[in-house]
Amino acid sequence: MIAEKNEIQPEVLEAVVIRFVGDSGDGMQLTGTQFSDTSAMIGNDVSTFPNYPSEIRAPQGSLYGVSGFQVHIGSVEISTPGDDVDLLVAMNPAGLKTNLYAVKPGHTIIVDTDSFSKKNLEKAKYASNPLEDGSLDNYRVIEVAISSLTKEALKDVEGLDNKSITRSKNMFALGMLYWMYHRSTEHTIEFFNKKFASKPHLIESNTKVLNAGFYFAETLELIPNSYTISPAKMPAGTYRIISGNTATAWGFLAAAEKSGIELFLGSYPITPATDILHELVKHKHFGVKAFQAEDEIAGITSAIGASFAGDLAITTTSGPGLALKGEALGLAMMVELPLVVVNVQRGGPSTGLPTKTEQSDLMQAMYGRNGESPVIVIAAGTPSDCFKYAYEAAKLALEHMTPVILLTDGYIANGSEPWLIKSVAEMPEIKNNRIKEAKENWHPYDRDKETLARDWAVPGTSGLEHRIGGLEKDKITGDVSHVPENHEFMTKIRAEKIKRVENYIPELETEFAESGELLVVGWGGTYGSLHSAVKQLNAEGYDQIGYAHFNYINPLPKNTEAVLNKFKKIVVCELNNGQFASILKMNFNKYNFLQFNKIQGLPFGNAELTEKFKQLLN
Repeated sequence: MIAEKNEIQPEVLEAVVIRFVGDSGDGMQLTGTQFSDTSAMIGNDVSTFPNYPSEIRAPQGSLYGVSGFQVHIGSVEISTPGDDVDLLVAMNPAGLKTNLYAVKPGHTIIVDTDSFSKKNLEKAKYASNPLEDGSLDNYRVIEVAISSLTKEALKDVEGLDNKSITRSKNMFALGMLYWMYHRSTEHTIEFFNKKFASKPHLIESNTKVLNAGFYFAETLELIPNSYTISPAKMPAGTYRIISGNTATAWGFLAAAEKSGIELFLGSYPITPATDILHELVKHKHFGVKAFQAEDEIAGITSAIGASFAGDLAITTTSGPGLALKGEALGLAMMVELPLVVVNVQRGGPSTGLPTKTEQSDLMQAMYGRNGESPVIVIAAGTPSDCFKYAYEAAKLALEHMTPVILLTDGYIANGSEPWLIKSVAEMPEIKNNRIKEAKENWHPYDRDKETLARDWAVPGTSGLEHRIGGLEKDKITGDVSHVPENHEFMTKIRAEKIKRVENYIPELETEFAESGELLVVGWGGTYGSLHSAVKQLNAEGYDQIGYAHFNYINPLPKNTEAVLNKFKKIVVCELNNGQFASILKMNFNKYNFLQFNKIQGLPFGNAELTEKFKQLLN
């Protein structure tokens, strides 16, 4: 039988969606990441979606403690982590129960039979064992005693306690999938050698279990064949898998290098933004100064101080932290200093859903400060996009002397995809308004005639001494002023400065139809889902549907109305209750903006989008 199986050629697939689920201590994130990285190494297009509980360590076996990692790999363009699952790896009954709905009928489920004990079945609220009661008859179920086989593989390895042995079982499942999908174990073994360089017994144990899973799958008659997925056709270049948070950090590193200004991060850890801090602190050799503040307010005010001193200053947070930063953000706007605030959105309000995605901080970003307090607001659309828009946020802040809020979200921040590595040399030029010596008749609120940006006078430079602070300033001297007409002038010119940014950002473009029956509008991290759905409908013959995606929110691209005017119907899709739709209504009130909203802590699914768009077209 083994000889026969080795003679069978792997079945070629165009794409596959795989989901790993288990307890939060079962290593599902690591398993999914290794499978994704290995797939990217052989040239597949990849999109991932980690999904884990808010609790640091939820009770083992509980329904709300399930941690999952979904990966979509293909030889074609992959824009989303996928909807329906082709293969589910369930390490316990709770994982099976909470994820069975996503598996396509007739497709494969791999379960660790050792975990289907009476106790675990009760925790998962099963009245009977689903492996025995016929409830899984519509699926191809591969029952494997993964925990027992892992212990057997490691019986001769010294220096391992029972906990370490049990924690290795995820590698058995990964080894099985490497055989099933015709990929090498070499990349993961190399990962073991680096990660556990000081612990050789862990290198040995993980390698043994990985190989044991691989060879077990090869000999298991329940798996009739292996599959292969050809490399995707992507532009030539060097790629790496990158998460949104890592891409954001690297975008700031590139901006600091390009501008020649040192990077300062003042930040307080908060889910799901903390990995930006973790990444930047690794790069002190690039001149990064990373400060972990005692709270959100200290994070942003330290960044304002660094900006005053001449650094490219950033602060990172999520929704609750942005609320706390509001007063200081108004100060940065008032004193007209460059600052970037990254808000990795999560489900709210209050503590809400810390590990789930949402787009509900848009109004807070636009208006969440006292007084007339406009700032630039932009949003990244995909994990790799985060590099581009972090760089762009820094560029806009430095060139226009104003705070910029960069919105990402938990979906793209934790998700990953291939990124074509860029060199600093090919990135756009970044100018700044720093002045190194006093000009004749210099005043602190002298402005560039085109951008209205004021000069950036660094403390300690002779002749550039000036007042700074939250009190209103005289429009020329910078002295404190309570003159009514001066306050009105300064209020309007700060707003006009933001408005003029529209002259320095790209115009809005539509994908697919440039005019027609329906325009789908999205912003930020919904790009992959919406792009994929509209692309599918166009392939099905619905050629009167176009897609416009907004990365620039304040100001909006100056051709926005011209684009809207080309379609009979407009539907705004967002992961909130209609915040961007409200902004569009305020700016373009002659249009009837339809809405499609989702507030479940999950991204849009392809099926729900295509169904909605077909309804609107018909």
